[in-house]
Amino acid sequence: MLPGAIDVRGLGKAFKLYGSRTDKLVEWLTGGLEQRHRAAWALREVNFSVAPGEALGIIGMNGAGKSTLLRILTGTTLPTEGAFEAGGRIAALLELGLGMHPEFDGWQNASLSCQLMGLDREEIARCLPWIRGFSELGEHMDRPVRTYSTGMQVRLAFSVATCVRPDILIVDEALSVGDTYFQHKSMSRIRSFREEGTTLLFVTHDPGAVKALCDRAILLDAGRVLRDGPPDAVFDWYNAMIAKKEAGTLIEQFESDDGRQTRSGNREARISSVELAGVDGRSRRAFRIGETASIRCSFSVGRAMDRPTVGFMIRDRLGNDVFGTNTWALGVPRRRLREDDSDGATFTLPLHLGVGTYSITFALHTRHAHVESNYDWWDRAIVFQVVKGEGPDFTGLVSLPVAVEMEPPRILFASGDEPDPAGDPGSDPRAGS
Repeated sequence: MLPGAIDVRGLGKAFKLYGSRTDKLVEWLTGGLEQRHRAAWALREVNFSVAPGEALGIIGMNGAGKSTLLRILTGTTLPTEGAFEAGGRIAALLELGLGMHPEFDGWQNASLSCQLMGLDREEIARCLPWIRGFSELGEHMDRPVRTYSTGMQVRLAFSVATCVRPDILIVDEALSVGDTYFQHKSMSRIRSFREEGTTLLFVTHDPGAVKALCDRAILLDAGRVLRDGPPDAVFDWYNAMIAKKEAGTLIEQFESDDGRQTRSGNREARISSVELAGVDGRSRRAFRIGETASIRCSFSVGRAMDRPTVGFMIRDRLGNDVFGTNTWALGVPRRRLREDDSDGATFTLPLHLGVGTYSITFALHTRHAHVESNYDWWDRAIVFQVVKGEGPDFTGLVSLPVAVEMEPPRILFASGDEPDPAGDPGSDPRAGS
């Protein structure tokens, strides 16, 4: 198998659950002839492959089987069924403190971890100073790991895992407990590995990190692969799952003129139309930087209820949130709607956005967030373009008003070049003093 390639076929993992210690003892004494356990499947029929140099995000709710999958791929847990192949050297950052001895100091733990990674003595000797420097632990390297804070443990573990470029780097959510500075430093290190061809498996709940780092994402649910595709499409489905709190909630994905869209909700209230228009009221899909736009969402209700919260979110082409708000946050008064009533909301705002492609997601729900009684959530309902305007050039996602003032020039004289006092007094900065 090529270095960096991963092939997972029919992978499954079941844990044995016993009703009592006696049941476990009986099963052990009979050599398994009398089974007293029930199987709890953490993973079942998981299939996917990763090409060398590809970055795969693995997402899912707690208990979906993400960490179990990574433990199997790193060899710390054996699968119950199926098989997998992984080519080349694997480095992994899994549960915080995994594989570290609390009584050993940072040097000892780093050395042992490097040995487990397959490094020889010369490689370890070269890596240890780098590990100290990258982790910035300083004199703490001489102290037992039990004295480390969680952030210090993350620094040491990540530095060890990345002291040499692996063919495959597996990162669980351990980085989320580190400080912001080290998170940025770690992400920069991961990006440099990616540019050099390292395959990445990345588990996180942070959509921004997955969309920025990964080419692809898979969604695990109850131990099975529910979705496999572009990160923004998979996260759209994941968001819909989070909002699916009650029976009867539907989730669907479909293609439209604006590309792939995801829609979910219980449909007790339903978005009937959405529109993006200029100040003249005409529908548009292209705006200059800073132009004012009107975003309208019309809806109807299937039963008598208080007016639902209407909201929108503007996202960039990668699916990252740029700006969003709703009628609850803006303090719009609520009123009672009757069955089959229609209503709507129009948001007017200047599009101080950078040049590029953006999408608008709409939502109907109760109170401040769509996780409470999600009526209708419509991802990528509108796609539009922002083109260059008449203002100055800039970089980034947003156009902010900027004023600049330069300091007045100062007249400097080198030694021996001062003006003649007998000359023009206006040219002498000491004149008149």
